[in-house]
Amino acid sequence: VYVPPVLAKWLRPHQREGVQFIYECVMGLKDFNGHGCILADDMGLGKTLQSVTLIHTLLKTGITANGAPTAKRVIVVCPCSLVKNWENEFVKWLGPGVVKTLAIAEADRKTVERNLDTFVRTKIFNVMIASYECIRTHVGRLSKHADCCDLLVCDEAHRLKNSDNQTSRALNSLPVRRRVLLTGTPMQNDLQEFYAMVDFTNPGILGTPEEFRRKTLFPILRGREPDASDAQKHKMMQIQNDMSRIVNDFILRRVNTLNAQHLPPKLVQVVCCNLTEIQQNMYQHLVNSKDMQHVLDGKQVNCLSSIQMLMKLANHPSLASMAAPGADGIAKFLPYVPGEGGGRRGDFAPVRPEWSGKMFVLYRLMKEMRKPGNGNDKIVIVSNYTQTLDLIGRMCRENSWGFCRLDGSITMKKRQKMCDEFNDPNSPLVAFLLSSKAGGCGLNLIGGNRLVLFDPDWNPAVDKQAAARCWRDGQKKRCFTYRFLATGTVEEKIFQRQLSKEGLQSVVDDKEQTNQLSTKDLKNLFKLRTGTPSDTHDKLRCERC
Repeated sequence: VYVPPVLAKWLRPHQREGVQFIYECVMGLKDFNGHGCILADDMGLGKTLQSVTLIHTLLKTGITANGAPTAKRVIVVCPCSLVKNWENEFVKWLGPGVVKTLAIAEADRKTVERNLDTFVRTKIFNVMIASYECIRTHVGRLSKHADCCDLLVCDEAHRLKNSDNQTSRALNSLPVRRRVLLTGTPMQNDLQEFYAMVDFTNPGILGTPEEFRRKTLFPILRGREPDASDAQKHKMMQIQNDMSRIVNDFILRRVNTLNAQHLPPKLVQVVCCNLTEIQQNMYQHLVNSKDMQHVLDGKQVNCLSSIQMLMKLANHPSLASMAAPGADGIAKFLPYVPGEGGGRRGDFAPVRPEWSGKMFVLYRLMKEMRKPGNGNDKIVIVSNYTQTLDLIGRMCRENSWGFCRLDGSITMKKRQKMCDEFNDPNSPLVAFLLSSKAGGCGLNLIGGNRLVLFDPDWNPAVDKQAAARCWRDGQKKRCFTYRFLATGTVEEKIFQRQLSKEGLQSVVDDKEQTNQLSTKDLKNLFKLRTGTPSDTHDKLRCERC
């Protein structure tokens, strides 16, 4: 493949290999029936640059005798928070105006429809960048034109893990065979979701959904059960190997250890924080309440809300809702503070980090980090709960630590501005508070070199995405990632479940691996285990300690 020199000079060896691989897939030069490809490189390996290179190459070169370019129109679909970022990437690598891009973001319906019509009916623009929501709403205006696009690129493509949702169906209706999916986390929850992505990329390559379930999914799941027979395990390995052989023709996955030679070192630590006495008393009160006992007896009353309640309590006692199941009388465990009264605290009351094990560790970490001579580090703090971010924001204000916050309420324009300000070494910002659901994907926060995952998510891919915000191209300092867990609580059980889910990854990566931790039943979730530094460490039977 001939890549224009303007881009070729920037590509690292693994990126050159990636561009070659994607090009061969979309041009039909490989031994499989299809023109699709999944680039599943880890976060930070330059999937965007490889895609920009492919798009520019297809727009400028061709393999036919008359020399006509392979592609005239390209559609890039991404989460709404990344539309502007994609437009900036084309300018960054190619210069302004080299590729005519049309970025559709935050416009009214008529403007969006006018832009879509301009893209498909004229030759003014080569590349259209739009959000998944925009394409889902307006796909009819595109799909009625047979030549609406010659290449479809889907960023953060794990959004297509459900083949029945409207977004997947809308994109599938576009008349284009050349499809490139970009995702750092191809395996999210189960093989069914993986099948949906593969079938979108190259329809029918793993058979119909029924055939896949019968011939592949069920035998693999049976072979992974703790009580599986040797014959079932052998059959599972055989099917895994067969599937890996098929999908490896069009899925390229490299892990970010490749980045280690280009980036400063990174240290990942799982930090188990003991509950304070206040938290322990409240936790035991909730677990022993009648409502919780109903859940444990199998009546499943408010099971999810009970789990959420325990997770919020693990973050800070003041987040425990008095209206939640089993919370009657929980306020008595909060210390009486003269002038503040008992019960829940207002927005202007002190945060009191010492009431929470995790919050106090974060407080001490930030205090130590900001001492003169400690390198002036900046920190990214990720949480699943906006109420937790509220508290951390108030703690930053109390200590005069400059911070910004990105959650679902922030518009696209403000998001990019916020990231740029945080990444500026001369800005007064110390902390970037990030909602994992709103900004875990695609953001580049190389201004920070310390990242705290304040609470775990059931889906390991969500945490992986969030954890990759700092250690990526452009980072100049040594990076530290801290995964906070409240010792012995539901958080450790969720982390153990994540480790169990990570075993699924090996099905795609073609490595034999069994789950070290079997799925815990509901009763185990609600147990508080005290008297141990880490429940997870005990269960993994570490031989070094």
